Amino acid sequence: MSRIFIFLVSLFCIQSFTSSAQQDSARTKPDSSAIKRLDNDLDRVSQLSAERLSDSLKRSELERRVNTLGASEKSERAALLSELSLLKKKDSVHRSRQQHQIDSLRAIIKGVPVIFHSDTLYYVYAKLGSFSALDRARAVVERLERIGDAPEFSMDSLRLSSAEQSTDLLYGRNLLLSITEQDALWARTDLTIYANGIRKKVSSAVQQYRKDNSWRVILEEILLTILVIVVVITLIYLINKLFKKLSKKILSIERFSGKGIRIKNYELLDAAHQQHVITLILKIVRFAVILIVIYLAFPVLFGIFPFTRDLSVNLLGYILSPLKKIGISVWNYIPDLMTILVLLVVFRYVIRFVHFIKVEIERGKLTIPGFYKDWANPTYQIIRVLILAFMLIVIFPYLPGSDSGVFKGVSVFMGVLFTFGSAGALGNVVAGLVLTYMRAFKIGDRVKIGDVTGDITEKTLLVTRVRTIQNEIVSIPNSTVMSNHTVNFSIEAADKGLIVNTTVTIGYDVPWRQVHQLLIDAALATPLIEAEPLPYVLQTSLDDYYVSYRLNAYTKSPNKQAVIYSGLHANIQDKFNEARVEIMSPHYKALRDGNATTIPQDYLPNNYQAPPFRTETKKGKDVDIE
Repeated sequence: MSRIFIFLVSLFCIQSFTSSAQQDSARTKPDSSAIKRLDNDLDRVSQLSAERLSDSLKRSELERRVNTLGASEKSERAALLSELSLLKKKDSVHRSRQQHQIDSLRAIIKGVPVIFHSDTLYYVYAKLGSFSALDRARAVVERLERIGDAPEFSMDSLRLSSAEQSTDLLYGRNLLLSITEQDALWARTDLTIYANGIRKKVSSAVQQYRKDNSWRVILEEILLTILVIVVVITLIYLINKLFKKLSKKILSIERFSGKGIRIKNYELLDAAHQQHVITLILKIVRFAVILIVIYLAFPVLFGIFPFTRDLSVNLLGYILSPLKKIGISVWNYIPDLMTILVLLVVFRYVIRFVHFIKVEIERGKLTIPGFYKDWANPTYQIIRVLILAFMLIVIFPYLPGSDSGVFKGVSVFMGVLFTFGSAGALGNVVAGLVLTYMRAFKIGDRVKIGDVTGDITEKTLLVTRVRTIQNEIVSIPNSTVMSNHTVNFSIEAADKGLIVNTTVTIGYDVPWRQVHQLLIDAALATPLIEAEPLPYVLQTSLDDYYVSYRLNAYTKSPNKQAVIYSGLHANIQDKFNEARVEIMSPHYKALRDGNATTIPQDYLPNNYQAPPFRTETKKGKDVDIE
């Protein structure tokens, strides 16, 4: 017991010394960057203060001259009063500007607190002469400590005295602090009201300081400290005695003394190990309770002495703040917990329903075309795992700490498992199930998977079968389907229509508007192409010898694209030939001299003749050569 007492007293002394040193260092540590910024930003305010001081001196001189004038000097009196009125208006404007500048600086400039006996009396923002705000605050604290430690203190000795640039607070003949008009502006109040308020705070703080540091109070605090330590030691003794009795009583119970812990046929702990575990748990609980008592005693001890009360509040905050956060977190987590419970119930019945389907298939009461009885149990196990995994995914955002590193590690681990599990047959099965839930395609859809284009004819757990336009059946493993991009031509065709497109290149000699119309007419003449929405043409490039035109048309028959494209190309040829527009692309060079047109003979007039070769003689006359 004596060792515990010595330990508590030593720890108390160390904490008290550390707290005092921290307060002293915090009190004397200057913030040089803040002071420099403060000095720079207050220069503009100081300039206005100097102008107001100059105007104040002029106003005083004018008032003195007005008072010395006689009754016969009315004109001179009127002039002085007018000038005095202008100075008052100017001072009002300067004060308003000064207040506005101070308000704009308030958000970025922090005042220096005048802290005396753990109590903040007021804040100093402005410098006075060569003294910065920090120097002024330090000087005030030092003077207050000096009069606080004096043998006697009289409230009547504190008085305010008006100086030329400030209002001074004096104790007897000693200057304690000076308050300027600029300080009052920072406090958003009048100078006289502000000075009186500070005088009251200083008086109360000094009186409290002297009271807390009196020998009688110190003696009471020491006696109270000893009492608290005795109470703590007594509590520790009682806790040890209580836990000894509790341990004997628990171990005497037959359930905990003669039997071990068994889980079905497995003996987790025998009787001896069970007693050892119980003893260990009680010992841990006992030490935890003792530590809590000691920890709670420190705030009481530190709260006794004025210079350690801040530490007492901090120690209580170390306990109360986490407890408060935990309580708030638990209360806020209740809606998420209810959501998790509802999800667990829903997924439990979903799994039971899937199990019912599996049993019905195994008994033969439920038959699914293409699904065999021996697939029922493996499929159920896979679907069950997927449902549980999906349940975890849904519940995951509602779990506390779901964004912590532990949860992220679990997610990575699960991802690695699925990565290795996706190889081989199991990978194909998983991919087949994923494709089912993805709804990337269904039976009968025209799709393009990798380099294979055709209609989906069958989907199994292992492969997806596609029939090409040449009636070739291509079996694609589901893992390959998952690893490739799947283009579905049918999924939007029924509602919005599938756009078929083709590109033709026409020379610059043909008007583009005519080409657009010919392509649209060709599309409208093609079976299975919709008139609404109307086909449209895009000019995709301007090349060296021709313009590229892309025709876009809508169809609701995606499974007949080959027939549509064939008819579309044929109609494009017919429409262009009827309009006598040659399709000279891609590498056909038009030499009209002596060459016939490429338009078929059926679309040409009966008297059409190929143009002759044209030559030129030296005299400049053209000669046609047949």
